[in-house]
Amino acid sequence: MFTRTMNGFDKPVSLLGFGCMRFPTTEDGKIDRVRTRAMLLRAHEMGVNYYDTAYPYHGGESEIVVGEVLKELPRDSYFLTTKLPVWEIKTREDAEKMFEKQLGKLQQEYLDLYLLHAMDEKRFEEMEKAGVIDFMFDLKKQGRIKNVGFSFHDDYPVFEKWIGKYPWDACQIQFNFMDTENQAGTKGLKLAESLGIPVIVMEPIRGGSLCMYPDELLDELNSIRPGKSKASWALRFVASFENVKVILSGMSSEEQLEDNLDTFNRYVPMTEEELAAIGRLREALDARVFNPCTGCRYCMPCPGGVDIPKSFRIWNEYGKYGNVGHTKWEWNMLKDDEKPANCLQCGACEEQCPQHISIREDLVKVTDLIGNL
Repeated sequence: MFTRTMNGFDKPVSLLGFGCMRFPTTEDGKIDRVRTRAMLLRAHEMGVNYYDTAYPYHGGESEIVVGEVLKELPRDSYFLTTKLPVWEIKTREDAEKMFEKQLGKLQQEYLDLYLLHAMDEKRFEEMEKAGVIDFMFDLKKQGRIKNVGFSFHDDYPVFEKWIGKYPWDACQIQFNFMDTENQAGTKGLKLAESLGIPVIVMEPIRGGSLCMYPDELLDELNSIRPGKSKASWALRFVASFENVKVILSGMSSEEQLEDNLDTFNRYVPMTEEELAAIGRLREALDARVFNPCTGCRYCMPCPGGVDIPKSFRIWNEYGKYGNVGHTKWEWNMLKDDEKPANCLQCGACEEQCPQHISIREDLVKVTDLIGNL
């Protein structure tokens, strides 16, 4: 298993980390404990030593199952990370109670890394004001956690502001070959490296979307290195950044696990030829959008309440990747009064659109396609 050294960790960490958000499930939606146990132990046997879970994963069941399985293994043979669910926390006392609850579910005496979960500008400010960030560093002083960090879901300026404000041991960001300019992005990776802060990457396959585009778009890469999976190409791209110390993959089947083990047990750095081909693949996927919406939000607010940029983003991402499951999930996350069906056909949005998009016509198309998946 390919490994990298990471500040604050007493031995090398496996570049492949087991993300514990997408375990195989039974018909009733619960974690399939038999298959999950076998997969976690198989990963460990093959050299995976980094496991990442969180309080809300699998409806709160993930921490319990992970704790049960890892209890079978020597504690010094793996690293364990979980995250403080900041949306549930109002005071330092709330954080103290939550930490004890999580430690109990995981059956652990300490954590190797504890992250503030899903941080954005508002949550950073709230956690700082409540004394929760100080609490995290106090846990480290007490030896109850080895490292302190945060997982990030906002734009680069917010990342730049907060990563330099505290002596973080690590940060976790979304990054893949389609998201180099989104959220923290490549700039965030480089900034973290300049500050000596290791990066853990989530969503390297974009929730599975980077395995769902048409096979023919992989032809050029197949001509360079035949027979490799779409997931393998996505993971190796992320691994080409040296300050990425762990790449999390939420593996929900034995086949996905074995494919990822093959990628990192036979890891080969990307060549310049391969990186150039990945760039052309990105361009080909970007060209599959239904309209040229940039998300500038000049069209907002909509008199009818429609979230026009979000509706177009969901539509365009479906055009790029064809990921039905993720598209339906995002569509269902839209509030009913934000959906395109509420368009008043007033045309106010089109007067403001710098891309000159026929917004009213396209909102009808969004409803016809996405609303009927």
